[in-house]
Amino acid sequence: MNIEAVFRDFESKRILVVGDVMIDAYLKGKVNRISPEAPVPIINLESREERLGGAANVAMNIKAMGATPILCSVVGDDSGAARFNRLLEIEGLSTAGMVKDKDRVTSVKTRVLGNNQQLLRIDEERVENLTGIQEEALINTVSSLIKSEKIDALIFEDYNKGTLTPKVIGELTSVASENNVVTTVDPKFANFLAFKNVTLFKPNLKELSEGLGKLINYSEDKTAFEDAVVELESKLQNDYSFVTLSEHGVYMKYKDEQHYIPAHRRSIADVSGAGDTVIAVATLCLCSGLSPKFVAEIANLAGGLVCEHRGVVPIDKDRLKEEVERTIK
Repeated sequence: MNIEAVFRDFESKRILVVGDVMIDAYLKGKVNRISPEAPVPIINLESREERLGGAANVAMNIKAMGATPILCSVVGDDSGAARFNRLLEIEGLSTAGMVKDKDRVTSVKTRVLGNNQQLLRIDEERVENLTGIQEEALINTVSSLIKSEKIDALIFEDYNKGTLTPKVIGELTSVASENNVVTTVDPKFANFLAFKNVTLFKPNLKELSEGLGKLINYSEDKTAFEDAVVELESKLQNDYSFVTLSEHGVYMKYKDEQHYIPAHRRSIADVSGAGDTVIAVATLCLCSGLSPKFVAEIANLAGGLVCEHRGVVPIDKDRLKEEVERTIK
């Protein structure tokens, strides 16, 4: 296979990313003393930073691979939304899929770090499901983009923050199917069994266990694990099942074809954001027509590479291409 051509083909893809978005904010400084007012550390603030988080990090990974992401979500009509859109503009990402609503709060997660240690996190958000009006606004926005933008794939990125309701999931899956758009899912518990008839479903082992309501001991009983995947497919009627297995690598099933791809040896610094990278890369591979095994191998490599960096970072396309050329035969 011509790896150079595969990676070049990614650049033609247009991917919708639909789900929960947030700002990841950081206040960093030094701690030299305890407050006389209460037994808490005093931080001398040295820097402030804001990054795109949640589903927006999936969009960042799509962009890093050379493809075109369009992020779709509902945010508040507040200062957080203005800052979020500003971050999108700085990164050169489209705001065409973003819906503002005065009754929604833009999620901001602020981490306070002193001496490189997280001391506190402050969450500004509301996590109830979208209202009916908000659902319709998001569905109409995404449906319009599917029909007008020559979209190759739609990624559902769920963080259990209320954007992906059963109605949103069902209607957008139908619109995507009618327009021959690949649908892939990075699920969480609340809507786990709502993603019916999608192309690819990507839980991790914990999510698979919780979503089906059964204990799955992968290390001791692979047969029980494989039976659980079959049960999952009977409930969702999805085409591909792609399960990430942490230090054990990944598992891909398509019809009667199944592949266990082992993890590569890495110096792990931080696993944050690895799932975002895996779903982004797997989606690009899938809508480029690659084989199930090749999809799993490339996505597995990508997830491992971002774990070598501290914090949430998008994949380095050139580094990934080098790894693919070196390790996948």
